[in-house]
Amino acid sequence: MLTISELSLQRGGVWLLERASITIQSGQRVAIVGANGAGKSSLFQLLLDELSPESGDISLPGGCRIAHMAQEVASSDRSARDFVLDGDIELRRLEAELAAAEARDDDYAQARIHGELDIHEAWSAARRAESLIRGLGFSDADADRPVSAFSGGWRIRLNLAQALMRPSDLLLLDEPTNHLDLDACLWLENWLRRYPGTLLFISHDRDFMDRVATHVVHFDQNRLDTYSGNYSAFERQRSERLAQQQAGFEKQQAEIAQIQKFIDRFRAQATKARQAQSRVKALERMERIAPAHIDSPFHFEFPVADKVSNPLLSIRNGAAGHGDATILSGLNQTLLPGSRIGLLGPNGAGKSTLMDALRGESTLLSGERTTGEHLAIGYFAQHQLESLDLDASPFVHLQRLSPKASEQKIRNFLGGFNFHGDEALASIRTFSGGEKARVALAVIAWQRPNLLLLDEPTNHLDLEMRQALTMALQSFDGAIVIVSHDRHLLRNTVDEFWLVNEGRVKPYDGDLEDYERWLADRRVDESAAPKRQALDSGSIAQSGLNAGAQNGSENVAENVAESADDRKARKRVEAALRQTISPYRKQQSGLEKQMERLQVELSELEQSLSDPSLYDDANKAKMKDLLARQAKCKGQLEDVEAEWLEISQRVEDLEAQMA
Repeated sequence: MLTISELSLQRGGVWLLERASITIQSGQRVAIVGANGAGKSSLFQLLLDELSPESGDISLPGGCRIAHMAQEVASSDRSARDFVLDGDIELRRLEAELAAAEARDDDYAQARIHGELDIHEAWSAARRAESLIRGLGFSDADADRPVSAFSGGWRIRLNLAQALMRPSDLLLLDEPTNHLDLDACLWLENWLRRYPGTLLFISHDRDFMDRVATHVVHFDQNRLDTYSGNYSAFERQRSERLAQQQAGFEKQQAEIAQIQKFIDRFRAQATKARQAQSRVKALERMERIAPAHIDSPFHFEFPVADKVSNPLLSIRNGAAGHGDATILSGLNQTLLPGSRIGLLGPNGAGKSTLMDALRGESTLLSGERTTGEHLAIGYFAQHQLESLDLDASPFVHLQRLSPKASEQKIRNFLGGFNFHGDEALASIRTFSGGEKARVALAVIAWQRPNLLLLDEPTNHLDLEMRQALTMALQSFDGAIVIVSHDRHLLRNTVDEFWLVNEGRVKPYDGDLEDYERWLADRRVDESAAPKRQALDSGSIAQSGLNAGAQNGSENVAENVAESADDRKARKRVEAALRQTISPYRKQQSGLEKQMERLQVELSELEQSLSDPSLYDDANKAKMKDLLARQAKCKGQLEDVEAEWLEISQRVEDLEAQMA
């Protein structure tokens, strides 16, 4: 159990938390949400003892093992496999102790350490590390490549794999999906749902939170508010709470105005002065209800070009790749005004290669690329951020594109991307990744494209900006081609999918759920390839040590192929599991609705109990009734939450069998 009591924290003179308290039970998977700068990452620093609060306490069980995902990784000549294995600190300690015992020829120590390595399952460590690497999108050959050979985004994936490799009771993940593609996101969701410890994670991916979280902790007005259920349940509960809060605020404002009117009218009259003074004290005692500030700071659009060609772009009999290596062939794609296409496909299948070919880059090795007379492309990819002038401001970036544009027009446009006042004129060198991404999107929108090619546009963007981007794309009249791991964005902005796989690009008839099943079947088929076989128990520990020291090259392999009959049998088992899981999912959904209803009822009761007049002698019976109803409601909510957790665990166990 993690307990935070009366915690107060400030950074740079700004209070992030004031007397905040929450309790997180063991085994819960908690999404941490809140506005940028609210203190989400600072909470992780507190848990890691990298930061000290002004007051309050954080309590963790004794001996709690914490694993966290680093945000940066230095260049290293260690192989990817060894780097991931380094996450298991206890394994590395035992290996070092064994090497020292062997050096001094201490048979007793060697036998003891071999036993500990056996308990630690050292024999499977290299295999587990390779499984993590493969799940996060690396090829088998990548396991032997040095960390220095990978780009920054792929190194972050290695950081994530290293954190997952570390045995832990509490796992802290800060934006784990930022540098992942859709396939890796789906794999990570399944891994985290099976994680036995307590998970705290920061994410701006709605679908990821919906699939992983059992609870949500919200940073709100220097408090920590806990909600049961996933992110969608949180949104519904919060919107209802805000609506009640707003109604309470408006009612209170009317009451305050009435009291103030009485005070102003009778303060000077001797006969009414005492009553007026009592009203003043009542106003001072009144706990003010905050207005519901829920408006997003982002409001922008992609103005379409004045002229549009039809078709905008076409490729005929094309092939795309790099140098002499052809990745895609038989390309026959046409983009019309209004086309809204999402690209799907396994990692490395060629989605980014296709995007570059559509742009007319050198990846188009052969074929005919025809563009409309008025084609205007707006392209976004993560490396586009590197092309920004770090010494220029957002204002200057747009002014260079349109020197004749008025200062007010540029400022108004930047305001939609939440660049106001001095921030619009500041150098972007010190901007965060999310702020630079907003500058890049503003530059694209300013140029009025009629074709948007977007390669992972939501990386580094927070929830509010992602929602604003979704709304802007919904109203965009031009053509769109998107590669994204954000399923919420894809569901709400594209009309059709293209599947990039096995060197071809074809229309995909299914939806994202069908694609997820297709990926799962593909992983099962791949798992029928040769598999590693564990050694006999007498040599397990030494084999594990050799695997760690020699990149796992000493494992014994056995070819295991899945026959057609076995595959049919497996399909029947999977179908039976799907039938079994269906009623549990319905029960889970019904319990979530019960929790939401009880949360609303509890909020209404608490609102009624906040009425000062309730504590008059004349209202004692009413107060007693409200308190009884409140206690009953809390008890019912606890029972429903417990049942929901039990059903959710059953669902997860069945899903794990299907994975």
